[in-house]
Amino acid sequence: MAYTLFGIKACDTMKKARAWLDEHGIAYSFHDYKTVGIDRERLTRWCEAHGWETVLNRAGTTFRKLPDADKTGLDQARAIELMLAQPSMIKRPVLDLGDRTLIGFKPDHYAAALN
Repeated sequence: MAYTLFGIKACDTMKKARAWLDEHGIAYSFHDYKTVGIDRERLTRWCEAHGWETVLNRAGTTFRKLPDADKTGLDQARAIELMLAQPSMIKRPVLDLGDRTLIGFKPDHYAAALN
């Protein structure tokens, strides 16, 4: 099975997820959505599967620096537009397992999903 890990190369959480996958001998390709971007269809699928509130990284610097007008009254459509414009606002990592995705990195969640 070919997995894809989506995220940003320099992110500390990404480094932990990549190290975990490497240590467990799990093959994956890496998609840096900050440099390569992300398509609307995939981002919409993630939001529909997990909820846009989970996919949007409100704790990150990029979101916190937005004007208050951009942060208030968010709904899925507006959140997707923000994430498409600035992919660093997408929670990371996103691990695509083919039939489902995992958002964020928790070693026990990865272990349960991949064993």
